[in-house]
Amino acid sequence: MRRLLFNNFMIIAVLCLGLFLAFIIITSEHALAGSYDGQDLALAILKDDSTLVSSYYEDKDQEGHRQEVILSSLGTMAPTDESDGVFALLSTGIAGNTPVTTNAENPGDERGTWFRNKYGNPRDFSELTMTLQVPLYMHYLYYDVQFFSAEYPEYVGTKYNDRLTITVVSPSQGTSEYIFDVNSGYFVLDSHDIPGTGFDIFAQSGNPSNVDLVDTTPRTPGADAGASNLISIGGDIHPVSPGEQITVTIRVQDVGDNLFDSAAFIDNLRFSGFAKTEMVASKKAHDLNGGEVECNDTLRYEIAISNTGTADQSDNPGNEFEDYIPENTVYVNGSASSSYGTISYDSNENKIVWNGSIPAETTRILEFKVVTNNGLANGVIISNQGTVYWDSNEDETNDAEELTDNPYIDDGIDQDGDGETDDDDPTDVTIFAFDKPSVVTEDFSDDNAGGNATQYYLSRKWFITDDNEAYGSSFEVAPSYHYSTANSFKTKLRQSDEAKYWNYYLSALENATMEWWEIWFACGDTSEEYNLSLDFQNDNDQNIARIRFKYVNNGTRPMDWILEMYYYDPIEGWSRINTPYYGGYLRNNWYKLRIAKEGTSSIIYTLSMTDIGEVANETGGQLGASFSGFEKVKFSSNMEKDPTVCPMFFWDEHSIGLTYPT
Repeated sequence: MRRLLFNNFMIIAVLCLGLFLAFIIITSEHALAGSYDGQDLALAILKDDSTLVSSYYEDKDQEGHRQEVILSSLGTMAPTDESDGVFALLSTGIAGNTPVTTNAENPGDERGTWFRNKYGNPRDFSELTMTLQVPLYMHYLYYDVQFFSAEYPEYVGTKYNDRLTITVVSPSQGTSEYIFDVNSGYFVLDSHDIPGTGFDIFAQSGNPSNVDLVDTTPRTPGADAGASNLISIGGDIHPVSPGEQITVTIRVQDVGDNLFDSAAFIDNLRFSGFAKTEMVASKKAHDLNGGEVECNDTLRYEIAISNTGTADQSDNPGNEFEDYIPENTVYVNGSASSSYGTISYDSNENKIVWNGSIPAETTRILEFKVVTNNGLANGVIISNQGTVYWDSNEDETNDAEELTDNPYIDDGIDQDGDGETDDDDPTDVTIFAFDKPSVVTEDFSDDNAGGNATQYYLSRKWFITDDNEAYGSSFEVAPSYHYSTANSFKTKLRQSDEAKYWNYYLSALENATMEWWEIWFACGDTSEEYNLSLDFQNDNDQNIARIRFKYVNNGTRPMDWILEMYYYDPIEGWSRINTPYYGGYLRNNWYKLRIAKEGTSSIIYTLSMTDIGEVANETGGQLGASFSGFEKVKFSSNMEKDPTVCPMFFWDEHSIGLTYPT
């Protein structure tokens, strides 16, 4: 729909433009947009600069030739010819834009820069033509390419089929052509795998099949662009003859419309005398249970074996792939599958084996599943790496090996001895063994003074406070006064302030249920009339328990107003908690308040003092909601008139006792 509406607009615009131009006599010759000799591009691509005879470049950018760029790196892209340290990038939009969208969120600007052909035809293209001298003894042309497109994944199989075409014209061998387009389906990488390239864009809706705003925040699902592997092309695809001059044309173009950018990395164009097989293998691990990898989770391993060379890999004697089931896991029977060939599980050796051929420029996808063992310790690493056995010299014997690589990391170790460290990394996952805690504590020691408080247990957030936003009030971490750690939490709320909350996410702790709530607190022992309420609520805003602090007038100077503490009973109403000290009032001291569930219908309120211990113990009926739904504590004051100096309360050493569903 978005393409139809846009094309209708363009048709109207073109008709209007045509009527206007009908009255104009054009006297000047039209200059080609973005054209120049392209020598710097050719030299950036060629392995041997001496083979260049001439070159020419053209694109549709009337402000220069921004559809090409020479780079030393861009995200995951790096030169494959290290002798000059650069590569070329050709694009249907502005080459090298990161992100590829002109506007980071607007999918309309994925149309690229439109250039002068804004209304449809001709489509955007970027094209480099080179005349090269073939060295003696050389019979084949090779080059390294990688294709990127924002048309992937939603327009695979449609007429919107952006394309890279490399055409070689040899006087002796005729015309040969290599094409990579959106519909080829050879996208083995998505936005997750190509950070920093400009094509690491994600649909904000999480659904890349629809028109959506995009950004560079990784989402699964949501990847809204893709790429091929870095591929070495040539050999039998581009036969040439020694000593002749050939023409090489590299063209990236829009197909179907001029919307959504595509680009091609190209480097290391060279001549060779023989065709070859070249293997690249990657492995990814997917936790089918989601979140962190835990005990008893199911992992799906996905292996991509790519023959990026130009000679076919035959199904030779022996296995073409073997992969031992990693320690601390168990193979899921019947889970092994492959896109081609024969895959099976060898129970005697506890490994996956695969046999099959891999034609040139073809990828085979293998999968199998395992379940992580129970009782693993937190931080245990499950490491897995398979081996591809292949024929490097076309003698029908698998004489070479290629280890599967984790595409997300480079461990700096050259395991296969090829001089590279980023092509042989094992696929590791770390067990997150969640030991269900019986108690979690927030002592505010790791929070920043003046900000809100947040607490995690083994990377799971279970507590966060509202921000302090009201002028003249306080709801923040405080360093100046505390119980036993570096910080405490200070509250000073006026009646005019909105209620503030301490928020709890006990569902993140394996759906834990609160059994008791405990905190140390301190407060001043004098004030004008004032009250502060703490309402313990569930996710439906129902009260589980209620506490109220009240400054009352006891008629004794110089401290006419003394602090009392109350709890709410649904039958008796508000009841005061009396202590045997200070006439039952709360004075300038640290107190510990504990609210605990008693059976199924009652709550016990316990108050303790430093160096003394328990000083009060009261039992009240439970309110309409159970402890199992506990979600927040609401702090508020309902005074008709605030005191001139609003009292401050300090809270510290906050703990919750937990139980778990059986």
